[in-house]
Amino acid sequence: MQTTLRFRAYLSDAVASEAWRQIDILRQIRNHAVRDYYKSEYNDRPTEFDQNNKLNDWTDQWPTFAEPSQHAAQQAIGQIHSDLEGLEERRNKGYDVGRLRWQGRGEFRSVSYNQSSRFNVDHNTGDDRFVRLRLEKIGWFNIRANRPVPDADEISEAILKKQKTGEWYLSLVVEVDETPEKPALSEIEPQDCVGVDLGITSYIHTSDNLTVGTLDLSDEYERLRREQRNLSRKEHGSSNWEKQRRQVAKAKRKIKRRVKDFQHKLTTWLVTEYDLVAVEDLNVKSMLETPQNAKNKQDAAWSRFLDLLEYKADLHGTHVVQVDPAGTTKECASCGVATDKPLWVREHSCPACGHTQDRDLNAAKNILNRGLKQVGAGRSESTPMQTALPASSSQREAVDAKCVVEVGSLRA
Repeated sequence: MQTTLRFRAYLSDAVASEAWRQIDILRQIRNHAVRDYYKSEYNDRPTEFDQNNKLNDWTDQWPTFAEPSQHAAQQAIGQIHSDLEGLEERRNKGYDVGRLRWQGRGEFRSVSYNQSSRFNVDHNTGDDRFVRLRLEKIGWFNIRANRPVPDADEISEAILKKQKTGEWYLSLVVEVDETPEKPALSEIEPQDCVGVDLGITSYIHTSDNLTVGTLDLSDEYERLRREQRNLSRKEHGSSNWEKQRRQVAKAKRKIKRRVKDFQHKLTTWLVTEYDLVAVEDLNVKSMLETPQNAKNKQDAAWSRFLDLLEYKADLHGTHVVQVDPAGTTKECASCGVATDKPLWVREHSCPACGHTQDRDLNAAKNILNRGLKQVGAGRSESTPMQTALPASSSQREAVDAKCVVEVGSLRA
């Protein structure tokens, strides 16, 4: 499988200026290719191969298009068709999707190379903290070697990107050869499986009755509001406005980094602690369209959490199964009878069997039972699924989100 290594890049003023100029030209090529695609007849729209062949004609007509690496230009065109395939997949799933939109100046921020002949890596810098790297038609620059930097022939793709804060980052895509094999589903023990309920009052609640609290981002959002107020007082487009815009971008970046760091540590713990993780297959977009707790749901970034969970599972040899979340809160984990309850009722009480326990714990057990039934893990089909977990549970163990962010361990 492939993994991405991200490094902070330090470009000289000349190299940074040239890189940004070429990225803007690639943006124009990308926009022209999008326009060419949608101007064609619906049943005769150009393929990626067709548009790469047209690139020579475009460079003859607009000589500026020939200034960046033509390989990078082909990569920009290839990204268009990759995005189109993504839109088509979502359309086939019933989503109402639009078309690729025109990108204005500053919206297209990266350049990509996926051939090792297009870049070089120099480890002999005389400073262990840095490695030099060269990209075709851009030049040499330093990257901070906070982890081992692979040789050029080991890199599948190199992506240089300028953040909205003005910083440059280099992402290197490499192949990971030695990843642990996932255990056979028939060999997984019930105690090595967990169901995860995603919530608002707590970030997750597991079927082992462990809760992890949500992040407290009140200070970060207060700073963001303050910086946005200062930005609104500046003249749009002025030097002071641009400086303040970067301050706003840095405030947003801090929020994003805290959430992402929290998710990385939490997903790593799940895939290293268990052999199978069952989680809800949430339709996050429709959830954000409802007014109830929309901001909290956005802060939770559940889509990225699920993506990270799948990615980490492949790295660590863990099974992840996503189940239909409908009715997991209503059903009784002991007898299966569904009982309606409003959101403010935080305890499940079954009128059929009398089983009582925390609402989120009940949902997490239902998620685990559905996941086990979906993949047939750990037991024969004749064994009732209700025996997977005991009806009662010990006292809940709660972990503050701050512990996950600062220490990276749920048990610390």
